Amino acid sequence: MSKHDKQTTLTLAQMNYINSNPLILLSTIEQETNFPNISAVSWVKCLEPKKLRFSVTKDSRIITNIRSNPNVTITFLGLGTVHSILGKATILEEKIPTINIPLAKVEINIVAVFDSMFWGARLTQEPYYEKTYDFVKANALDSQVYEALLT
Repeated sequence: MSKHDKQTTLTLAQMNYINSNPLILLSTIEQETNFPNISAVSWVKCLEPKKLRFSVTKDSRIITNIRSNPNVTITFLGLGTVHSILGKATILEEKIPTINIPLAKVEINIVAVFDSMFWGARLTQEPYYEKTYDFVKANALDSQVYEALLT
């Protein structure tokens, strides 16, 4: 697919990459200022080619922004390029009942997927992050959140 073709669903490679827990950026429109707000989000899962789900704390300004304007962009750097996923976000659960901390569940219905890398370049190295808190607790919480996102 060329950079000029309109892609409206994720490819299997993009879905698998998103589900591998890469660094993902979420862009919303700030409710108070109407300026873009970009946040790194860690709990993101792809359910199908037209849907993503993510979780953030229920009091996050991300949730406030989505209530005001559901248009969002997910960006990830991987598979040799920069991907931008445009969609409409819906808050599915204000507080996920199976998780002890107050997390909201949000679903994005994908409208378009773009290659956002500037012309004449490709990524030769992908960003990498590591969690800096208790590894065992982090893995246990991740498992709970991912299970909740997939149901």
